[in-house]
Amino acid sequence: MKVDDIPQDESKTYHGHQKIIYGTRDGHYEAATSSGWQDEAFATEQAVAELDELTEQALQAVLKGERSPLYYYMYRYRHDESSLAQSAGLWRWQIRRHFRPEVFAKLNNKTLSKYAQALQLDVSTLRQPLSDGLEP
Repeated sequence: MKVDDIPQDESKTYHGHQKIIYGTRDGHYEAATSSGWQDEAFATEQAVAELDELTEQALQAVLKGERSPLYYYMYRYRHDESSLAQSAGLWRWQIRRHFRPEVFAKLNNKTLSKYAQALQLDVSTLRQPLSDGLEP
């Protein structure tokens, strides 16, 4: 895309900020700013809506006792199994196992600390059961 063709649609997903986009001018790459464009804003809004839905489903699963609080917090803080595993330094199969409430209840502080650091929470918040759809 040429630098002069970079969209400037004042995207509300940018919250008034600009983003650096690389375009071409005279056959060379050059950094330019964009205030967003409609297609990107639409895709971002769709992705956020899907994450919000997954977060709500996770909350309901935790409240029903089907999943551990870790399952909710994973979605609440915009992770998936892969990114949480990478951030916490654990394997994906371990993450899935820790979604089971009976397994999660037995986790030691070392493992919980890894999750807490990855999610930027404290261990006591992570251990606390969720109630009435409200997080601590």
